[in-house]
Amino acid sequence: MSSVAYFLARDTIDHFNTVVKPIVFLSTFYFFNNPRSTLRDNYLVLLALVYCVTGIGYTLAIWFELGLAQLCSALLPVVLVLVGTDPKFPQFIKQFCYPKWTLEAFIVAGAKNYSGVWLITRCGALLKGGYDINYFALCIAIMMLNGVLFRFVALLSLLKLR
Repeated sequence: MSSVAYFLARDTIDHFNTVVKPIVFLSTFYFFNNPRSTLRDNYLVLLALVYCVTGIGYTLAIWFELGLAQLCSALLPVVLVLVGTDPKFPQFIKQFCYPKWTLEAFIVAGAKNYSGVWLITRCGALLKGGYDINYFALCIAIMMLNGVLFRFVALLSLLKLR
């Protein structure tokens, strides 16, 4: 069996997990919490997040041996969260951190449903964080694009390294 066929088959079958994992998480999340954001918005953010991180996982699994790939998969999100939320890092570097886009999407999803007197608080909180209420679709698109990009890098790496 060719490497490309295996990779594409594996990725296609894994789309089922990509769709189901957010549903499983949200079922427990909504059991314990009552968020302001809609189920649809939360599902979209988690779907894009799972798609993005599985693409990164494919790439790390191809680049490194098993133990090192697992270590990188555990440490990379922590480092990217620290980089994406630290005000000292240049904005240019933060744009490449998927946790920054995920956090912004979750915050905007929750802020969209504020009304009345809470609008002033919402605007102040969004302005303080550097977020825009109109960037929800952009956040989702960037995370999905990261997933596609990392899958493409993984496929090219598979062809070059094997």
